[in-house]
Amino acid sequence: MSVRTRVALSAALIAPLLLAGCAGTTASTAESKNVADVKIPEKVDPDTTLTIGSPEIHVALKLSGEIDKLPFKAKWANLSGGPQCSEAFRAHSLDVCSAAEIPSIHAHWTGLDTKLVAAEFRKDPIDHPTYELGIAPGADIDSLKDLRGKKIAYSPGQAQGALVLRILAKAGLTKEDVELVELPSTGDAYPTALGSRQVDAAPLGSVNIKRYPAKYGKDGAKTIPHGLRDDPGHLWVPTEAVSDPEKAAAIREFVKFWARAQVWIDQHPDEWIEGYYIKDQGLTREDGEYLVKQNGHPDIPADWTSAIERQQGTIDLLAKETGKESFDAETLFDRRYESVAADAIKSDAEAGS
Repeated sequence: MSVRTRVALSAALIAPLLLAGCAGTTASTAESKNVADVKIPEKVDPDTTLTIGSPEIHVALKLSGEIDKLPFKAKWANLSGGPQCSEAFRAHSLDVCSAAEIPSIHAHWTGLDTKLVAAEFRKDPIDHPTYELGIAPGADIDSLKDLRGKKIAYSPGQAQGALVLRILAKAGLTKEDVELVELPSTGDAYPTALGSRQVDAAPLGSVNIKRYPAKYGKDGAKTIPHGLRDDPGHLWVPTEAVSDPEKAAAIREFVKFWARAQVWIDQHPDEWIEGYYIKDQGLTREDGEYLVKQNGHPDIPADWTSAIERQQGTIDLLAKETGKESFDAETLFDRRYESVAADAIKSDAEAGS
């Protein structure tokens, strides 16, 4: 992903951030600043500095040799995803982050004004899901409807948490029909909770989809498909960053490099397995090959209409299930950047033809 495989941090590190995010739910919703009229300079000032939380893209740019071509100064933060990046945004210590669709929604509800400046999906998303539903040994769950009355791992403010609510909706259930157990989704937290039967079901991603049944399958553990699209990935920024014309210009250029990195990863699977999954993440070659196949191919749209409609559906579902007030998804997207990524890919393809 691409943006989906996150840097594994310990539950002890991430739990305070999750708690901080949950505590913030009492805060007023963010007043989303409209930056549409802020003109972005055509050229970026080479002295502009961006602090970027996108570890995978950092590695991809190094492997592809593109990192030295960045037309601005970059500081790389070894973090990504909702809880980590939202706290860094609040501390004014991060300008760009890789995240899924939920963090920007959660941020809005906790008073943090942010924007999405790039969107990525997967081609054939049902065939290449980001998550599968892990089932604990002896849980007696063979289909989504069997979730009624079960304990399900739940991480509010993260993609996995929203996916749980979407799965329940698909099964004709609500959160009142199950027991949601709040757990951080980092590292092996979910597989461990499943294997020890602390929960009956939990969304599993990355290599845990393969490792969990391999480790606990002899006891009856398994995964089942949820049949939903779960593939959005975004570049996410604090609104204050894109309100600054110089930073806005640097972010525009980074979006271009981000898009090219997605294409490079897709077209260089062997180099990506060796350079990222094995050397950077410490995974086995088998794990890397599995993840390359699982991730499928990137789909970076030039038109965000469908992405915004999907985001609106997620907002409306979360609002209904959590008692929050719904809002216009359009406010989360900075459409000045709408075609930047796709145009960069198209330009490179035309230049190479």
